[in-house]
Order: sequence, then structure tokens, then C-alpha cells
Amino acid sequence: MSTTPKIPGRVGPYWGRSIGRFMFTVVWNARRAGKDRVPRRGPIVLAANHQHWMDGPVLIGMSPRAPHLLVKTELFHGPFGLLLRSAGQIRTDRSNGRAALAQALGVLKRGGAIGIFPEGERGSGKVQSARAGAGWLAVHGNALVVPVAILGTRRPGEGKGQAHAPRRRVFIEFGHPIDVSSDLTGREAVAQATETIRAAIAALVADASARTGLGTGAEE
Repeated sequence: MSTTPKIPGRVGPYWGRSIGRFMFTVVWNARRAGKDRVPRRGPIVLAANHQHWMDGPVLIGMSPRAPHLLVKTELFHGPFGLLLRSAGQIRTDRSNGRAALAQALGVLKRGGAIGIFPEGERGSGKVQSARAGAGWLAVHGNALVVPVAILGTRRPGEGKGQAHAPRRRVFIEFGHPIDVSSDLTGREAVAQATETIRAAIAALVADASARTGLGTGAEE
């Protein structure tokens, strides 16, 4: 990371959030809980479970803070890619995410919000494993982590990219912030933070699912 990363501007996520809010309160039927748990200021990492393409838009649209979301590079093509760039989202190569992490770290250093799916790809949504990106950002960005549970975007028997009819019931809950700072350093600190984050999201997903009756995707 010797070159200075190009940090996305502050404005894009705000109008991007407006589009997401419209999609999930008018087109679909989204409800949220725990918005008051999200710190109003300071660097934060919003770390959510991932099971469907709708998870990104719902996280952006329903978050109390306007986040820069890490989005896979395959989506940055054509008009949709232009929309993502304009909305301040961060292009990430899942085989080598260094550039994306450097940009995200820059956002955190200026006190902004980052959205990330620690699982790295769409799965069952139960967060049985996690990659190190969220933990690395929290440790190096001195950021609090807010675990996020997203339910209803994918249900048992449905595909990862399946289209949904209007007024689909979706639920998002923001958990209590986690401070992952410790006496550990380097890879040990990141590994511990990664597991702490994974466990917190998994627990929130299980609890929210039990309370709302909304499950996650097919077992994988």
C-alpha cells in the first residue's frame, strides 16, 4: 500500500442512501431496529451477514449513517458501475482486496462509516465463517464495529439472486457497538477481532430470526 489511495468523496453515500431508503420503504416493506445503537460520530464498521444481492442496498438505505460499502469488482460495469462509483461505493477484488481496504481505511481515518460483509460472498446468512477485512479495518482504523443482521432478503429454498415481488418483508437490526481493541498486535489482533465480529453477527442473526420469524437462506 505504498501509493496513496483515492478516498471516495463524502457526498455520494447520502444520495445513495436516499435511493436505498425509497427502494426498501416504498417498493419493499423493510423495517429496522437498533438504529439508536449506531454511533452518530466517529469511525464505524457496519458488519452484516450476506445472503442475497438485496443486502447491499438495504444496508445502505436503512443505515442511520451513510456508509461507503465494499462491493465486488464484477458489479462495476456499465450504468450500474457508474451508479456505484457516484454513490461513493468502494470497488473490491475478492482475490486481492488491498486497494479496497486502503480506501476504506481512509474513510475511517476521517471519521466515516464503512459497510462490509465479513463472509465475503453470499451464503446461508448465518455467518459461520468470516474473512479478515472487517477485523483489519476495525483494528487499523481504531473503529467501533456495529454488527448488523439482515433477514428476509432470502428465505429457505430461494436462490441468491432471485427477484422478489414488491412489498417483500425485510428486516434489519443494528446491534450494540463492539470495541475490538486489545493488547494483541499484528495478525493476532486482527484474528481475534475477526472472530469477535463473526460471533456477534451470528448471535444477532439468530436472535433477530427468533424474534421476527424471518429466517435466512438455504443451509449451505
